[in-house]
Amino acid sequence: MPTPYTTKSKQPDFFSVMRPIMLVNGLLLMTLGVSMLIPAIVDVLANNLDWQVFVSASLLTTLIGAGLYAGARGTASHMSTRQAFVMVTLAWIVLPLFGSLPYLWSGIVPSFTDAMFESMSGITTTGSTVIVGLDFAPPGILLWRGIQQWLGGLGIIVMAVAVLPMLQIGGMQLFKIEAFDTAEKIMPRATQISGSLTMMFVLITFMCTIAYLAVGMKIDDAVIHAMTTVATGGFSTKDASLAYFDSYWVDGVATVFMVAGSIPFILFVQAMGGNVGALFRNSQVRTFLGLLFILTLVGWWLHPERENPILGFFHSLLNVTSLVTGTGYTTTDYSSWGYSSQIFFFLIMFIGGCAGSTSCGIKIFRFQILFETLKQHIKRTLQPNGIFVMHYNGKLLKDDVSAAVMNFFFLFAIIFAIVTIMLNASGLDIITATSAAATALANVGPGMGDIIGPVGNFKSLTELQKWILTAAMLIGRLELLTVLVLLLPRFWRV
Repeated sequence: MPTPYTTKSKQPDFFSVMRPIMLVNGLLLMTLGVSMLIPAIVDVLANNLDWQVFVSASLLTTLIGAGLYAGARGTASHMSTRQAFVMVTLAWIVLPLFGSLPYLWSGIVPSFTDAMFESMSGITTTGSTVIVGLDFAPPGILLWRGIQQWLGGLGIIVMAVAVLPMLQIGGMQLFKIEAFDTAEKIMPRATQISGSLTMMFVLITFMCTIAYLAVGMKIDDAVIHAMTTVATGGFSTKDASLAYFDSYWVDGVATVFMVAGSIPFILFVQAMGGNVGALFRNSQVRTFLGLLFILTLVGWWLHPERENPILGFFHSLLNVTSLVTGTGYTTTDYSSWGYSSQIFFFLIMFIGGCAGSTSCGIKIFRFQILFETLKQHIKRTLQPNGIFVMHYNGKLLKDDVSAAVMNFFFLFAIIFAIVTIMLNASGLDIITATSAAATALANVGPGMGDIIGPVGNFKSLTELQKWILTAAMLIGRLELLTVLVLLLPRFWRV
């Protein structure tokens, strides 16, 4: 028994731990709910009865979000690292859950599984779809798909700048901003910097919309494609994706803004503030653009159309950029170009763009650090007594960052193998299973083969296979460890 002079440390109760998590998720749900009114207005103007679906989903989502926010009022403006892990993962589960309501209630998909798959694919900017007949789909649903990817892209940027570096996920601590040195600073400072990022995101989306209009797109197609292009999401208003427009100009606009969406948005903010040189001095950006140029030439060389080199170039330019950035637009069935092209396009879908962008995949900076680590190891092998220091972007590269990146590669390979085996065991052939695992974990969109390839669709997959891919999309979008760390019993011990 404790004596009157002993004190027992008071552990925080469950509600006090969850309050900042409820606060953030409440705000996010209210934002999602209000955004549902936009497609509702579009459906009213189009005389489509789906406006009732969006209004109902908006009311439910907004009320639940407001309830969470009201219950968390008075929360201190800080959260622990443990709370940040839970907050991020829970947000990327709750938002697709409520975002799936319009799909389910409108009847555009037949089941909750399909609705959740489509919604998760939208929020994570993956771009895989189970909806067939997009050319004739209700305008509100098409706009909602674009809004989901746009909001998801914006959320990814803020998360990459404010949260993941603080959680030291996969080497992201390399991009820690002084304002976010500790978890306690994340909420007030993230609110300030997210305003600048949001304005830049809106500006680039507006520019993309104008560009699409200038090359002949209708206003609805231009707005939706602008949102999904800048978000590197890939949802289209057409079953044939960008191939429907059959325009080099459209391909060119899409390529430019997919690249823009794959560059760190904080650099755009700095450039607008007068520090234009930061954009061009960044080694990650230079490596990304140089690699994209080389891969486009390789794709052009692999293109089977020799009599029309301009067609081959634009097919390569659009589809290579789309896969590398994780957007998922297609203009041709590149899986039919031959066995070598299948291997080529399968490999490049893992690459991704720059950290701090909307892009998916492994990310360019991790390949750079992998190269620096291997180079240091080779030098040490040749000269055991030498001292070799790694650098990244002109700065000293610490061992903990290199170790985190190596762990990320190892974990990515393990999870990729597990997802592939699960899909293969569930009935998919090995090619389809492998490409489906890759496209889900890398958040790319289309896979390889006849079923889920560039001219295919995920609708025919079984419910089990769709849930496996839904989970893989979530894990891939949150950089693996953000989700997986919650499965460790030690994480929950006080």
